[in-house]
Amino acid sequence: MSALKQTMMARGARAAAVATFFALHIVAAHTAARAQAFGEMPAAELVSAPEIVPVAAPAATPALTPAVTVPGVRSSQSDLAKPAPPVASAPAPRPVACTAPAEFVHFDHPLVHTMRRLESGKSLVIVAIGSSSTAGARASSPAATYPARLAVELKARFPGRDITVFNRGVNGEVTDDMMARFATDVIAAHPQLVLWQVGTNSVLRDNPLKPHSVELRHGIEELKATGADVVLIDPQYAPKVLAKSEAQAMVEQISLTAKEENVDLFRRFAVMRDWHEVQHHGFEVFVAPDELHMNDWGYACWAKLIGAAIAEAAMRPVAAAAAHPLPSNQP
Repeated sequence: MSALKQTMMARGARAAAVATFFALHIVAAHTAARAQAFGEMPAAELVSAPEIVPVAAPAATPALTPAVTVPGVRSSQSDLAKPAPPVASAPAPRPVACTAPAEFVHFDHPLVHTMRRLESGKSLVIVAIGSSSTAGARASSPAATYPARLAVELKARFPGRDITVFNRGVNGEVTDDMMARFATDVIAAHPQLVLWQVGTNSVLRDNPLKPHSVELRHGIEELKATGADVVLIDPQYAPKVLAKSEAQAMVEQISLTAKEENVDLFRRFAVMRDWHEVQHHGFEVFVAPDELHMNDWGYACWAKLIGAAIAEAAMRPVAAAAAHPLPSNQP
């Protein structure tokens, strides 16, 4: 073979080797690009990849709480990856029982007209008239006011009976303001029972007690003339009421007037004082942060206690009940 021919063959072999080298690199580059584009991985890399690849969490993500292990219990890898349950907060305060001495929630007189209405099977209409604590100031919702809660209590005690409790409370009113509304807000409803919450705003405004006594008696007589049972409700035992020098005198005036007018009295002031001074509940249990109005618990307990008093007085055996027929203006 001539030297020229040998030289040509050597150059061809070197060219082929170079071509093969570049071809292999092109295939490798193509394979890597395909893997990157489609999430694929060459077989050799799949075999050598670690089983778990740690990924850095974003800065805003809190670190996992260390898992708590229990002796004798094995945790799987997935269990260890879960955050531990949140640490329990301090236990909620134990619910406060709604109680009061029997003498504070007992009516002296039977509710004759309410009793007869229940016996007749007709609908029972109750009107709760008063100021802001009847309207439900500081209650979380209208359903949490004392008249609304009272309706629930009475319907539970007299299942199947049609019982309506109208809330006729208006914030800020005093006794003569309420009396001015008797015709439209009380008498027009033809109630068999009227609950009159009175006295608080007169105390807060330092109104003289003697004129109030006259107004109160006139109001009671007007309500009794409708043929409805009447229950008075005295002021609340709350810091802003207690700060007034005439608070106790107002409570005594309402009690004396109820006795002399032969109507019942719900002793709210005494009940709330018992909660605080005897049962040792802080004011925050039953009074709103404004230190005047009741909170949801206070309204609910008031409704529960007066509901029990109403039910007992309306079901009390009374021999003289036959002597008290329903008046002609009762529907």
